[in-house]
Amino acid sequence: MGEPGSPAASLFERNEILPDDPGLEVLHDREYRVRAFRKDPNLLIRGAVRDQKPPDLYFEGDPNPLTIHHMQVEIEVAFPSLEIVAAAVHFETHPQGVCPVITTHYEKLIGLSIARGFTHKVRDLFGGPRGCTHTTALLQAMAPVAVQCFWSMSASEARRRTERAKSAGDIDFVPKAMTRAERDAQWQMNMNTCHVWAEDGEFVERIRNGEPLAAPLFAGKRMEELGIHPSDWPRRMRG
Repeated sequence: MGEPGSPAASLFERNEILPDDPGLEVLHDREYRVRAFRKDPNLLIRGAVRDQKPPDLYFEGDPNPLTIHHMQVEIEVAFPSLEIVAAAVHFETHPQGVCPVITTHYEKLIGLSIARGFTHKVRDLFGGPRGCTHTTALLQAMAPVAVQCFWSMSASEARRRTERAKSAGDIDFVPKAMTRAERDAQWQMNMNTCHVWAEDGEFVERIRNGEPLAAPLFAGKRMEELGIHPSDWPRRMRG
C-alpha cells in the first residue's frame, strides 16, 4: 500500500471503496453487496455477488463488461436470536445450464444460527460439490452484517421511541435505561471476532469493569461535524 502520500497510498486516500489504478490492466472485477433491512420483528438480509470481465478482454471490440457470475441470496433472520427462518437463492447469471439446480439445497440454511460458528456450518453444508462456491462465499460475507445489526437495531429502536414520545407530546420523556443483560448482549456478540474484541484484551476488560462504551471513531467524527456533544451517544443507542 505504501507510506501516506506515496503514489501507491494516494490510490487508497480517495473517498472510494476501491479506486481504479490507471497504470494496471484490469483482469477481473468481483463485487459483493449486502444490505440489511428491518422487517419487524426480524431482520431481512439481501446479498449479491457479481463477477465481471472488463470490456474488450474476451471479445475484441466489445464495449461492455462481461458478467460471468451473478448470484443473489435473501435470508430472514429472527431477532435477537439470529436464527434463519427463511432463505432463498437466485442465479441471475451463471456459466452452465445446470448451475441453478443447487439453489434449493440452500434451504438447509433454515434453522441455523447466523451467529458464532456459522462459517463452519456453511462450509460443512455447502462446501465443494455440495454447493456453489460463489454463493457460499457470499453467505460468509453476509453473516457479519447480521451481527452488525445488533447495534443498528438499538439505534433504530431508540429513534422510534423518541419519535413516538415527540408525537405524543411527552416533554418529560426519559430514554429507556438498558438492563445489564441488554448491555451484555450488545457487546458479547463481538467477542473474539477480532483483536480489539479479544476476550482477554484490554478493551473487553474495560467493558467488563463497567466502563461505558464510548462512541466509535466514525460516530465521534460525525457528531463533531454535526455539532453534537459526544455525551449524547448513549442516548442515541437506547432512546
